[in-house]
Amino acid sequence: MNTCVGARHTASGCAWLAFLPAAVWAEATEDIRDIRGPKAMSGSWVVPAVLAAAIVVALCVAYMVWLRGRRGIPHQTLTLSAQTLQRLDDTRALMRPETARAFGIAASELIREYIEKRFEVVATQRTTEEFLQALLQSSNDALARHRSPLGEFLQRCDFVKFAGGSLAVTDMESLFQSARGFVIATGETAAA
Repeated sequence: MNTCVGARHTASGCAWLAFLPAAVWAEATEDIRDIRGPKAMSGSWVVPAVLAAAIVVALCVAYMVWLRGRRGIPHQTLTLSAQTLQRLDDTRALMRPETARAFGIAASELIREYIEKRFEVVATQRTTEEFLQALLQSSNDALARHRSPLGEFLQRCDFVKFAGGSLAVTDMESLFQSARGFVIATGETAAA
């Protein structure tokens, strides 16, 4: 009897086991699902779009630069006298008592280079006296007409360069105007 009771007790205690496999099977079938497709990540398109836009902009700019160079937009070429006047204007920054020597050197060199290029006369390799003597013997009338003011200009520049003399700002302005007047008077348009 004891075995019967134990079997009943076991059977009634195990009756719930009949429902267990179905629950376990149901849970197992829910757990095994098919593979899902890839998930789209938000913002992953931003970086490639920005790079593509930057490349397009860079190509457009490069194309515009290439077109401008191909068109051959002529830049304005300055005449010798215009270049000299422009360089002479740059020496204005040196027109201070503490930089009088640098101004004298720069102004003298500019005018000597201008004379060499404009009149095809050796001016940079000679002293002021040698240059002025050569002007007396020169057949260049345009340059010979300016011998006196040119000689005064070069001698004042030499005084500052070699004798260590100092110039007031008004003296430097006078030298500047003298050099400017010489270039304007002997420029390409004046000679033509």
